[in-house]
Amino acid sequence: MAVPARTCGASPPGPAPTALPWPGRGPRPGPGARRPPSGPPRPLLLLLPPLLLLPLLAAPGASAYSFPQQHTMQHWARRLEQEIDGVMRIFGGVQQLREIYKDNRNLFEVQENEPQKLVEKVAGDIESLLDRKVQALKRLADAAENFQKAHHWQDNIKEEDILYYDAKADAELDDPESEDVERGSKVNTLRLDFVEDSNFKNKVNYSYTAVQIPTDIYKGSTVILNELNWTEALENVFIENRRQDPTLLWQVFGSATGVTRYYPATPWRAPKKIDLYDVRRRPWYIQGASSPKDMVIIVDVSGSVSGLTLKLMKTSVCEMLDTLSDDDYVNVASFNEKAQPVSCFTHLVQANVRNKKVFKEAVQGMVAKGTTGYKAGFEYAFDQLQNSNITRANCNKMIMMFTDGGEDRVQDVFEKYNWPNRTVRVFTFSVGQHNYDVTPLQWMACANKGYYFEIPSIGAIRINTQEYLDVLGRPMVLAGKEAKQVQWTNVYEDALGLGLVVTGTLPVFNLTQDGPGEKKNQLILGVMGIDVALNDIKRLTPNYTLGANGYVFAIDLNGYVLLHPNLKPQTTNFREPVTLDFLDAELEDENKEEIRRSMIDGNKGHKQIRTLVKSLDERYVDEVVRNYTWVPIRSTNYSLGLVLPPYSTFYLQANLSDQILQVKYFEFLLPSSFESEGHVFIAPREYCKDLNASDNNTEFLKNFIELMEKVTPDSKQCNNFLLHNLILDTGITQQLVERAWRDQDLNTYSLLAVFAATDGGITRVFPNKAAEDWTENPEPFNASFYRRSLDNHGYVFKPPHQDALLRPLELENDTVGILVSTAVELSLGGRTLRPAVVGVKLDLEAWAEKFKVLASNRTHQDQPQKCGPNSHCEMDCEVNNEDLLCVLIDDGGFLVLSNQNHQWDQVGRFFSEVDANLMLALYNNSFYTRKESYDYQAACAPQPPGNLGAAPRGVFVPTIADFLNLAWWTSAAAWSLFQQLLYGLIYHSWFQADPAEAEGSPEARESSCVMKQTQYYFGSVNASYNAIIDCGNCSRLFHAQRLTNTNLLFVVAEKPLCSQCEAGRLLQKETHSDGPEQCELVQRPRYRRGPHICFDYNATEDTSDCGRGASFPPSLGVLVSLQLLLLLGLPPRPQPQVHAHASRRV
Repeated sequence: MAVPARTCGASPPGPAPTALPWPGRGPRPGPGARRPPSGPPRPLLLLLPPLLLLPLLAAPGASAYSFPQQHTMQHWARRLEQEIDGVMRIFGGVQQLREIYKDNRNLFEVQENEPQKLVEKVAGDIESLLDRKVQALKRLADAAENFQKAHHWQDNIKEEDILYYDAKADAELDDPESEDVERGSKVNTLRLDFVEDSNFKNKVNYSYTAVQIPTDIYKGSTVILNELNWTEALENVFIENRRQDPTLLWQVFGSATGVTRYYPATPWRAPKKIDLYDVRRRPWYIQGASSPKDMVIIVDVSGSVSGLTLKLMKTSVCEMLDTLSDDDYVNVASFNEKAQPVSCFTHLVQANVRNKKVFKEAVQGMVAKGTTGYKAGFEYAFDQLQNSNITRANCNKMIMMFTDGGEDRVQDVFEKYNWPNRTVRVFTFSVGQHNYDVTPLQWMACANKGYYFEIPSIGAIRINTQEYLDVLGRPMVLAGKEAKQVQWTNVYEDALGLGLVVTGTLPVFNLTQDGPGEKKNQLILGVMGIDVALNDIKRLTPNYTLGANGYVFAIDLNGYVLLHPNLKPQTTNFREPVTLDFLDAELEDENKEEIRRSMIDGNKGHKQIRTLVKSLDERYVDEVVRNYTWVPIRSTNYSLGLVLPPYSTFYLQANLSDQILQVKYFEFLLPSSFESEGHVFIAPREYCKDLNASDNNTEFLKNFIELMEKVTPDSKQCNNFLLHNLILDTGITQQLVERAWRDQDLNTYSLLAVFAATDGGITRVFPNKAAEDWTENPEPFNASFYRRSLDNHGYVFKPPHQDALLRPLELENDTVGILVSTAVELSLGGRTLRPAVVGVKLDLEAWAEKFKVLASNRTHQDQPQKCGPNSHCEMDCEVNNEDLLCVLIDDGGFLVLSNQNHQWDQVGRFFSEVDANLMLALYNNSFYTRKESYDYQAACAPQPPGNLGAAPRGVFVPTIADFLNLAWWTSAAAWSLFQQLLYGLIYHSWFQADPAEAEGSPEARESSCVMKQTQYYFGSVNASYNAIIDCGNCSRLFHAQRLTNTNLLFVVAEKPLCSQCEAGRLLQKETHSDGPEQCELVQRPRYRRGPHICFDYNATEDTSDCGRGASFPPSLGVLVSLQLLLLLGLPPRPQPQVHAHASRRV
């Protein structure tokens, strides 16, 4: 008879069934009944012994189904296991492929990966590559110092006297609003022809250098023209370097004046709006120009600091933070009568990207009030620098004070903390336009080996917040050859389009003397740099011999990765270096922390660990065994590691010396063979130098075939290892078609396709028509099913990927398939390896029906058994699908099969989106474990524009009362406002954004952000489990059991009767995040080491050059003149902020 429909809280017709005691609650209600509520429903799980959950048989005469018994469900599970295993044995072809490999044993050799030898060889190759760049750097630095020393300073030098290629000239000529067009520049810029060079990913000219000058520096100033004059001689050295080493990429000299001269010449990649590039703010320049820094920034927020001045200070602090690298440590505090940190950081913290972001956001919240108390600010700063219980740079120590002025010199503080040794430098910044006496500020800087700067307006911020590096460079210059050491940077994005690079840097010193017998000059001239593309380093590492899950990685002294397969930043423009920690590139654990520490310390080592790895599609986590081997890369700050799974200790190397056999196997790559032999996808690898790449595999295969008709697999221009293995695997997979697939009827077992993928790069899909729906990556090493199958024993199910935000699968229009794959393990002469993965593609609809039958009480392929009017039956997944939910869920928590037809279009979704209540129960019962991590390389939609960026955009707006007040017109505020207006005319894009252009730019489309990732994987429970989801009237019984030799969980549960029992929903999809709490992370910083060298002191340093105050009080006459200039549209020519650096003149 038909099963009566159940309603929430209702009892079925007929006598109530007899029930075994339900612990603590009296008799257990029957399957159709629910207890009356006693208080609000509570989602509570009660784990019960199996005996107490035995299904309840109906009393005589009752017509009711009971929840299936545990042994019944175990029987269903065994039927499912047998069906899956049977299909895979017949169609998977594992045994047949093993036999094929053994039959062709004469066509390949088994080679061994010896981790220690491999990693030492790669480290040596990288060392040799970088050493060639080091030699070129030294030649450049020596030449630059000699050229500058021989140069005669010219006071009357003119723009028309200098001929050079201005890298921004073409863009500026096309822009009628550019500053040089407005000024009528007389610069004689060269007009060059360029040729495309794939190594540079750019058009270049090898006969000339190019010059880039920051927009806010006047090209016609005497300092710049002299700089251009003497650096011209570097051109020949650049060219000679390239002759000696044709692999050299960009060779760059970054001058302390802001001029960049680079080779070979190429037009500058200027943005659509104003170009704010300044070489002195690039990561490589900052690292090469000074030793690491411990910096405390203190900001005066007394009541006199308000309006525009406070805005200038906030922007200045943000600009100052941008001059710090990951080798530096910093804290920021505000002070009036008392000093306090602006953020949650109570001590010096590493100046990494995320910490600097916290500071920049906190600085915007500063409010001016109270009175000025320099003593409080400086005492706080000195206390910070004297704290030895924290990790810090332990090199240059400095205090940067921003204020609008004051009378107190706080000499007693300096006597107490800093004199007589003066180990802490003090830099003072007078911000805004005011009439205060600046002598005390200058005295503080001069008395403490620092420098005094003035920031009267926005235009002075960028220059004056970076020139302190000249002062820090003094000890380096005075140290001479001892300080001439090449340093290698973190990874960062090249400004000229090379992509990710590292740069070798070498400081260039001023070797001139002010006069006969005088002390030598102590200014740094700049930094010489040579780029090395990460791709060039990757080419030195073995790739296809390590297998799909083996890889090489490298880290620096900060623990940041230089090489790693997971180093994949999504954003295209980086103002900051790419700082992905090794423990963020992988899933962190204690073993990896030990490995990271050992590598940073420069040790060798080897360790086998059990760890977690994410799948390539980041939906799954697998527990695996990995062997880590590491060695230092000599003469650098890098350390190299090799990771190998045990099954990748050995690999196959084809030996196809028989050319007739080569031709025979090659024919199976021809599309004409696909109809009978199945479709072949080949991995898009670099088989030969002349092979044209393509994202379309059909086109790539066509290009490959055309090339092979011209060359042989043994050609010198080809990678013989890759080609021989590809052709061998073509023949081996064709033999699999003959032995296992061709004579089978796939429809009998509801299969859409069978397939095999190999280490050699072949993916063969049979029959040919199934290739139309094949969406897996043609590169097996980049296919999630391939890599997971190698790491997991048994059969790995992979449902189609579905996002909760996308529409469900359209079953009516498309045939949806479920991949089932397994690795082929070979044992040859005691050596075990896994060279291939085979599998089938199940027809979702057909297997969903089959799933119902296998999880039913049918004994034959006849009609399902129905419960008679006087019989008592257990529910099953076929007959009782209105009351019983039966599902297969994979190890990531994604739905694979269901007995509910309406859930078929939800296959592939995280099960919590299908049944949140049941998924939570499985998680709480330890069937699943959750792993949370953060992706620091994600790209997100842009945030609304604000005033936190590097380019200052906030403009002080006076009130009507200000305009009516005559005194205001002669005040500092009016003067500063007019300066801003002048800058606005010249650099109008600092103050406004063009929406049309912004939308079209990559920076506007996306920006770097942090995403939180959550994956689930099987917990420790392997046994069969019965449990209750206790929720008052809405309680549910469920049974869960792992299917042997698969990654599936079989779950049978009562369908939910009520929606009133709300349970928490587990989330799996990636979500935007601020990352882990930075304030907590800095309390337990990760292990790191700073650079091995530090130059922060030299007894011969001349500290008399410490900045001069320049009082320029506004007057009514000046303001009137400015008004006239504004009206006439003739902005005055800004002069560079040179301060007291007359010593650059030689």
